[in-house]
Amino acid sequence: MKTNLLVISGLCLGLLSSCTVVRQGEVGVKRSLGRINAVPLREGARVFNPLVTTIIKVPARTMNIEVRAPLPSKEGLTVQSDISILYRVEGNYAPKIVESIGLAYEEVVILPVFRSAVTDVSSRYFAKDMHSGQRADIERSIRELMMTQLKDRGFVVESVLLKSITLPPGLTKAIEDKLEAEQDAQRMQFVLEKERQEALRQTIAAEGTRDAQKIINEGLTPMLIRFKAIEAFNKLASSPNSKVIITNGDTPLMMNPNALN
Repeated sequence: MKTNLLVISGLCLGLLSSCTVVRQGEVGVKRSLGRINAVPLREGARVFNPLVTTIIKVPARTMNIEVRAPLPSKEGLTVQSDISILYRVEGNYAPKIVESIGLAYEEVVILPVFRSAVTDVSSRYFAKDMHSGQRADIERSIRELMMTQLKDRGFVVESVLLKSITLPPGLTKAIEDKLEAEQDAQRMQFVLEKERQEALRQTIAAEGTRDAQKIINEGLTPMLIRFKAIEAFNKLASSPNSKVIITNGDTPLMMNPNALN
């Protein structure tokens, strides 16, 4: 009875050791008698002979490498930066990577290529540019330069992100002073523009008043003035509060006969 249990246990252990599962986001590489099979194993359960075969699992999902690196600038300064490298292994290249590089490809290939690329790119820019809107250009240039060396080896660099930039203290103060001066200049420009618009508004209003007065003056003929005066005197004469109306004698006054009674 005990012998049967031992046999069954041995068979179960042997069966378990000859099975593996290649999970989502992984690529399997089969190595038999020291030779790498060039065909990658996709997701799913795999059965193999554990005596002569090994299944090596290579991550094919996006990986993140965190690096703190010194960046030399164009003017010879050194800027410290925390950088993220997002990359992934191209599944079809997994057997070739295992055979030619091994599983320590981050230390052997990716990081050395990154350090070379980041030094080459950062030395083209001034330190202040790394802290400004040109950061995206620097990130893109580093990624493109890395891809020229890693693409044919089976690696895809998705992004290079400069997460933080630490400038030398003196340069940081100079950049802050410059930004403050630019903001002051923008505020002054806004005030000047507002004053210019107000002056323009007042000029337009004055021109409108002048034009209106000109039209009125041109329309006031002597006959019209005389007629308006007669109308005004007639209203005064018919008013119950009016007792005496004094004129210069040149303006005719038409009285309502009923008002004299």
